[in-house]
Amino acid sequence: MKTNIFSIFFILCLSAGNFAQENEEAKDYSTSVESLDAIINSLYAVISGEKGQERDWDHFRFLFHADAKLIPAGKTPESKYQARFLKPQDYIKTSGAWLVENGFFEVEIKREIQTFGSISHVFSTYQAYRSAGEAEPFMRGINSIQLLNDGERWWILNVYWTQETPENPIPNAYLPRN
Repeated sequence: MKTNIFSIFFILCLSAGNFAQENEEAKDYSTSVESLDAIINSLYAVISGEKGQERDWDHFRFLFHADAKLIPAGKTPESKYQARFLKPQDYIKTSGAWLVENGFFEVEIKREIQTFGSISHVFSTYQAYRSAGEAEPFMRGINSIQLLNDGERWWILNVYWTQETPENPIPNAYLPRN
């Protein structure tokens, strides 16, 4: 009798593991990379959320090419401009907890696209809020996003960005018309 109970328990455990794996694999992010608009909108959506809201980091990673980089640029305390080079996983490690602890919504307010063949460059002006209900952004900047279409889907190769500062305001050409 003990053998039968053990066998049933073992089979149930295997089945539960397979069910969990099937559910995990059931997430289909393919629509988020089928067009340039879809991948840019997905990039903004996946990092945005209210305070305490976990982000879907599997979706985030899905958007990026295996060799992709995220490159924040800005002034050091010594007033020297520099850039940091991060893989998507590095970005998750360095910024993921902050996004959840503080709340963060990045909203695109203007987009300029240049495409040649299978490559595209998107200059995307953004505003950032701590909550979806805020009226005034706490930050603005520009994302320079390089993408590749391999014939099957879009991939983000790089996201290179800098924030607006009093000394470096966003030019009117990259702001929406009133």
